[in-house]
Amino acid sequence: MSEKLIKHFRKYIPVDAEDEAEMISFFRSGTFAKKESLVVQNTKCRYHFFVVKGCLRMFYIDEKGMEQTIQFAIENWWITDYLAFEKQTVTAFEIQAVEKSDVVQIDYGSQEKLLARFPQLERYFRLIYQRAYAATQLRTKYLHDFSREQMYHHFSESFPEFAGRVPQQLLASYLNMTPEYLSEIKKKRRS
Repeated sequence: MSEKLIKHFRKYIPVDAEDEAEMISFFRSGTFAKKESLVVQNTKCRYHFFVVKGCLRMFYIDEKGMEQTIQFAIENWWITDYLAFEKQTVTAFEIQAVEKSDVVQIDYGSQEKLLARFPQLERYFRLIYQRAYAATQLRTKYLHDFSREQMYHHFSESFPEFAGRVPQQLLASYLNMTPEYLSEIKKKRRS
């Protein structure tokens, strides 16, 4: 699993081969079953997760008791509640495996030590955080500017890798619509 993480580092920064083993020593591998929670809402956010294989989602339970999916992560994506992770506080979100998933995870203290030991990884994580923040900004814009139908078409064209993997109920939650309405949009598209 660690080879995929090193390969991902190398997409953004140079990594010396002699540093690989030490870098990886800061991480732990984990496997999570479908629907297993990696982070539970209202608990301390201890880990930052890199998806080696599988699909994760971040969601919260709204005041009506409904799950509201706000983010997905597939292979080579990172996921955590960034604010709660950085502040080491209780998270308002839950992170759950959508399918059986293999991850590499790092706790806050280990990440701080990793960055102190390998300052070039500061650049790597800055680039990762920038991309995550940009994706959140675009999603917010699309929620305001697009109709629900436009939102689905844009999402399925921009992220086709999710269309077949994510159950319709979860995709509908992410797109802020009911599963029934999403089904109608899909039927209309096929016609």
